[in-house]
Amino acid sequence: MSVLAIVLIVLGALLALLFVGGYIARRRHDAQLAPDYLRHLAEADNALEQARAEDRGWHRDDMERLARQALEAAHPGRDFERLHLVLVDDQPGVRADRAHFEAWDGQQPVRVVLTRSDAGWAADAGA
Repeated sequence: MSVLAIVLIVLGALLALLFVGGYIARRRHDAQLAPDYLRHLAEADNALEQARAEDRGWHRDDMERLARQALEAAHPGRDFERLHLVLVDDQPGVRADRAHFEAWDGQQPVRVVLTRSDAGWAADAGA
């Protein structure tokens, strides 16, 4: 075998080794960053829903107050430390508008759905 053939084989093997090593390193890196990525994605989705709600003239403070009142009525005595707006369903008009909140008490999430009518926002008893 010629020297040129040996050099080409060694270079090919070296390139293949670098490619496989880079692929494995990238997958490990992506796996380490996945939880942060998902958290940032959720934060971005929440921020988008909040902006959408505020741009449509929805009053976030009033909606949160109603959601907390509904939580207290449905789960008396439980202390919900976090309340997040997770979904805004803004249909034409006001009669089909819905806002989904998720409350956390440190153990499990509880979903609260508010519906909108001509009279204003109210907790949806069917959700």
